Amino acid sequence: MRSGIRQDVTGLTRLPCRSLIRALLLLLVLLLLLSAAAGKGTDKTIRAHLSGTQEILEAEQRLSLLGYWTGPVDGHFDSGSRHALIAFQKVEGRQRTGKLTSDELAALRIAVRPLPSNNGSAHLEIDLQRQVLFLIDESGTVVRILPVCTGNDQLYVDDGEVHRAHTPRGQFKVLRKIRGFRISSLGLLYYPNYIHEGIAIHGSWAMAVYPGSHGCIRIPMFAAKEFSELVPMGTDVIVY
Repeated sequence: MRSGIRQDVTGLTRLPCRSLIRALLLLLVLLLLLSAAAGKGTDKTIRAHLSGTQEILEAEQRLSLLGYWTGPVDGHFDSGSRHALIAFQKVEGRQRTGKLTSDELAALRIAVRPLPSNNGSAHLEIDLQRQVLFLIDESGTVVRILPVCTGNDQLYVDDGEVHRAHTPRGQFKVLRKIRGFRISSLGLLYYPNYIHEGIAIHGSWAMAVYPGSHGCIRIPMFAAKEFSELVPMGTDVIVY
């Protein structure tokens, strides 16, 4: 009797093991197929980013010509190039990938410089929907464009108090500046330009492509120092 029970138990044990082995083998095959597909996509991306030096140079030249802040135009797709491409994708309503592909290059070839929402004297415009900043000169031309990351209107706690991560809309001025880094309870601010109470336009490494700040207007680190030098105290800032 015990022998029969042992045989039955052994049989029951073997069945799940076989099923498990088959499932694991199937999963392994599936993972291999997915890896191969991902590898093909990665190779294509690598070629677009690293092998096409002439295409990258053309893309940087087009971005710079259109007013996007690229950093050095040298055929190297660096952080500045990527932020400029993201700003272009935001302005044009394209997918915010930061990846230079043949489709993005084709779009750059036919694009035109964006127009400001307000004419008049030199000023700044922050478009919250598109998440971009326009630097406009005295002639009303958009001369520099940067991606921004603004408040996401979510609640957060700072120093034991609950706040809402809100970027105010309206007309402001650059009221105060700090050179270099400022350490706040919410993190580091690089070359902040304050426009309203604690709200500043400042350099940040945390540049999400959608709203994600505590209310400040983040810009890429590489441009923050020069941006602060280009924007004097009293500059009009329009946030919409």
